[in-house]
Amino acid sequence: MASSAPIAPSAGLLASYSDAWRQTHLGRLLGHSMRRFDARVMQLMAHAVEVPLALSNLAARDQVSAAHIHITRHLSLGGDRLTDLAERAGMSKQAMADLVEQCLAWGLVTREVDTRDRRMRWIRFTPTGLSWLQAFEAAVAQAEAEFRAEVGDDIATVVSLGLEAYSASSGKPA
Repeated sequence: MASSAPIAPSAGLLASYSDAWRQTHLGRLLGHSMRRFDARVMQLMAHAVEVPLALSNLAARDQVSAAHIHITRHLSLGGDRLTDLAERAGMSKQAMADLVEQCLAWGLVTREVDTRDRRMRWIRFTPTGLSWLQAFEAAVAQAEAEFRAEVGDDIATVVSLGLEAYSASSGKPA
């Protein structure tokens, strides 16, 4: 019977490879930066007076995740159908439905029957959800100001313009 243990590469082969790129490539830096930014936003929201106390406590105890922020980022002020919201957030319909259920329980959103198609449901912010959104806007502005203070206005502007251009492109190589 053959052994299934992996064969270790020789020391000479390993010496010819550099591992540094895995720590500094753009995708990793973007991911780390986004997690850091979102964590700071949540920290600010946990202490925001505009946020209802129950939601503030959830944010302070890390019960609100980056996934919940997707609803805050992507739900239109006039509301959206679940499928449209999920697509805009880049999530599956089932994953978004789970988030909507949590946000319903927290009083951030409502789910209403579409009067034109009773099979469809609209997700809309509640007044509490709009307060949450307002606190989110203020927290994002504060986190962006802190980013600018840390890296400088010129670099922050270049990063913002670069990310805006990159996210607006088709994703296809030129």
